[in-house]
Amino acid sequence: MEQHATGRAGRIDRIIREHLAPVELTIHDDSARHAHHVHVRDNGVQAGESHYNVLIVSPAFEGVGRVQRSRLVHDLLAGEFAGGMHALSLVLRTPAQPARMATA
Repeated sequence: MEQHATGRAGRIDRIIREHLAPVELTIHDDSARHAHHVHVRDNGVQAGESHYNVLIVSPAFEGVGRVQRSRLVHDLLAGEFAGGMHALSLVLRTPAQPARMATA
């Protein structure tokens, strides 16, 4: 489990832990791989803290469909999207489901 004290990753960590009480949470800042994207070059958006891969394993997802899980997390992180986060890749599982996150 990664710990994030500051910055956007830290805020994501705190929001997810507060609202979903995950048994597993991994947040990977993948922004460096996307620094060449048009939104970064043409809009002056900072290349850092814009793209994340997040794995959340939480009992809060029990009985909740895949799309609803994603909407829930996006709603929780709406402020981060409004503040410049551009992309969020999610793996959302219950404790009974395998928890794998692609790290290509």
